[in-house]
Amino acid sequence: MEILVTGGLGYIGSHTVIELAPLANTIHIIDNLSNSTEQVFYKLKELLPQSNLVFHYGDMRDNIFLDTVFKNKIDAVVHFAALKAVGQSMEKPLDYYQVNVGGSVNLLLAMKKAGVKKFIFSSSACVYGDQGGIYKETDPRAAVNNYGKTKATTEQIIEDYAKSDPTFEGIILRYFNPVGAHPSGLIGEDPNGIPDNLVPFIQKVVTGKLEVLNVFGNDYISNDGTAIRDYIHVVDLAKGHVSALNYLKPGLDIFNLGTGRGTTVLEVVSAYESVIGRKINYRIVGRRDGDVNTLQSIPTKANTVLGWYAEKSIEDMCRDSWNFISNRKA
Repeated sequence: MEILVTGGLGYIGSHTVIELAPLANTIHIIDNLSNSTEQVFYKLKELLPQSNLVFHYGDMRDNIFLDTVFKNKIDAVVHFAALKAVGQSMEKPLDYYQVNVGGSVNLLLAMKKAGVKKFIFSSSACVYGDQGGIYKETDPRAAVNNYGKTKATTEQIIEDYAKSDPTFEGIILRYFNPVGAHPSGLIGEDPNGIPDNLVPFIQKVVTGKLEVLNVFGNDYISNDGTAIRDYIHVVDLAKGHVSALNYLKPGLDIFNLGTGRGTTVLEVVSAYESVIGRKINYRIVGRRDGDVNTLQSIPTKANTVLGWYAEKSIEDMCRDSWNFISNRKA
């Protein structure tokens, strides 16, 4: 099988490339390196010495580039490429719609032109918005931030396209909060600048790159006043894509990928402190625009239909994060 992974040098994409490798004759990776580096490709080659990996540098907004990539007789597409910071999406909505929605439409058009029918879309629990906090796939889309709205819009486009083509085989995977790193310590999440997500922010603080961790709000409804999220190990998440690819059939289906367990921000901080054996310097600041109180999955459908389960604990996530960032320091 020839598999195309868009955004395949990004955080989730790179981990998924590893898990998809046994299924593929060749994995083609598209990335514009806006939030990754080419070094990740060489790390993947190191981790997958027997696999045929091909890197295509380019942008999802470039139709000519996409048509060129699809000359490689692609069999299936796993689509990650997107902008993903909630706060930034509120400041730069047009950029987010152009990249996340426009890029996805371009990709679907290129797939249609090339006759490619198998498609897995990287969506987000942000599509649920703020409707109570614990979600199953049948709950309505009601995104409250622009990042979530771009994912919800793209989901609707995929649904409409699937209805128009009975041979299309699609799955939408709604991620909750991926954290952690590959156990090898070779790949993980280490964005440039001040991170938007909790664990990369912690990593910057514990390695001395930032002085203090900002905890956004302590007036949420939780046991410590901080927001509740369903944190999932990125390797568990990556394995969900293998399960989805193996399940593909004509039509479209949607699955939550999460643990079903809620953890507060300060509980994550405490777990990370236990791993590294010291306190983490943090301060409480105001809530961020677009953040919700609780975002937690009901993963029963993925468990029963795909046979997929999240296996790793929050301690595993913190330990693998620390292992990765320690390797980066060495």
